[in-house]
Amino acid sequence: MDQTAPLTTPSLSAPATASRRPDLGWLGIIRLGLVQTALGAIIVLTTSTLNRVMVVELALPAILPGLLVGLHYALQVLRPRWGFGADKGQRATPWIIGGMGMLAAGGFVASLATALMTINLLAGIGLAILGFILIGVGVGASGTSLLVLLAKRVAPDRRAPAATLVWLMMIFGFAATAGLAGHYLDPFSIERMVAVAAILCALAFAVSVVAVLGVEGQGSAAPPAAKADEMPFRAALAEVWAEPRARLFSLFIVISMLAYSGQDLILEPFAGIVFGFTPGGSTKLSGVQHGGVLLGMIFVAVVAGPLAKGRLGSLGFWTMAGCVLSAAVLLALVIASNVGPAWPLKANVFALGVANGIYAAAAIGSMMLLATSGRGEREGTRMGLWGAGQALAMGAGGLVGAGAVDLAKWLSGSPFVAYASVFTGEAILFLVAAVLAAKVAAFSATPQGVPSLAAAPHLAKGQALALGSNLERTR
Repeated sequence: MDQTAPLTTPSLSAPATASRRPDLGWLGIIRLGLVQTALGAIIVLTTSTLNRVMVVELALPAILPGLLVGLHYALQVLRPRWGFGADKGQRATPWIIGGMGMLAAGGFVASLATALMTINLLAGIGLAILGFILIGVGVGASGTSLLVLLAKRVAPDRRAPAATLVWLMMIFGFAATAGLAGHYLDPFSIERMVAVAAILCALAFAVSVVAVLGVEGQGSAAPPAAKADEMPFRAALAEVWAEPRARLFSLFIVISMLAYSGQDLILEPFAGIVFGFTPGGSTKLSGVQHGGVLLGMIFVAVVAGPLAKGRLGSLGFWTMAGCVLSAAVLLALVIASNVGPAWPLKANVFALGVANGIYAAAAIGSMMLLATSGRGEREGTRMGLWGAGQALAMGAGGLVGAGAVDLAKWLSGSPFVAYASVFTGEAILFLVAAVLAAKVAAFSATPQGVPSLAAAPHLAKGQALALGSNLERTR
């Protein structure tokens, strides 16, 4: 669920060449992971804090931040182009630093735009569009190039654990920023918000530059790889789409990510309107959720790890379980909408994070395994297909969720009914996704059983990170 934002890259499992430099050690991998941490820090500011301020403090329609975040996700379809450039042997470091610079500038511009909306709404919206364009391009350029650099410099037997480490460091960036920013935002004022955003964006950019400098070295890590064949892209995509399992998994990703991201832009306003949380309090609540996501992912890594057997080692089982648990916790939020402040909202949101983390970790593992199956060695094409579906679903999920709240509020006249209706819809989508996951698991079964996380130590970390972004969700 990076998370991101969607982290869609070409296949990163190309074999090493004789001319490549020594592989990165764990210290180098951690340094690159710090870039993901910084990326996550800026993303959570823009998708959580600024969203809440627009909806609650400025009393603007939830569809506005939904459209802005949707613009950021729409730009992620350009990721394959950036990855293509890195595949041709271009240096990744300038793209990482340049992308992080654009992302930091976009985060600051978006905070200024939010402040400007209090004076001139149209001018503020125009500036916000510019800010979110910078955010979208920055996330894509830096995130894709970072994964390519990891692909060039990480040994094959370290790629899967490196992927997990880097992805979890991005989640840590979400959680840590939500907690710290929430602390310094209270007592809230627009001026304080802009100051916190400026400091956060500057620190994130500085950490990224210090972390990445010197890791890549001079020149490209390896000469450009030769083309596997001369089949044009459209023909390769048609070949992959002809695979029943690839089509089914594509549908699963779209449905599950719609459900996963549908509450991105409404959870903090829900806490403010229904439970009376302050901006700092609702931002801290986002940190509680991300902490739950982290725990859920670690849980799956342990129970479906090398020693797991039978059903507990099945990624299909944990994917289904994550979807069903997410649906159950969302239905608990429906009850919370009617109960109000007496409901244990923090515990409910933490449980939602754990369930989402179980779903995300299992789905990532399934994607890693499925990308290498099928005919024609089309790992990159499969990942591109699924990554495009993920990006569209992530962007649409936030937009649809925010728009559905506005529509339900207009029809019912009650914010409580509106939020309960949207949470119910998301729960239904997760249940549909669980059914699709069961069908994918049936396709994936082998005589040795359903693949587990332990079965994929050789797979590329770009594939492990593709669902995430974002999941940037994780936020």
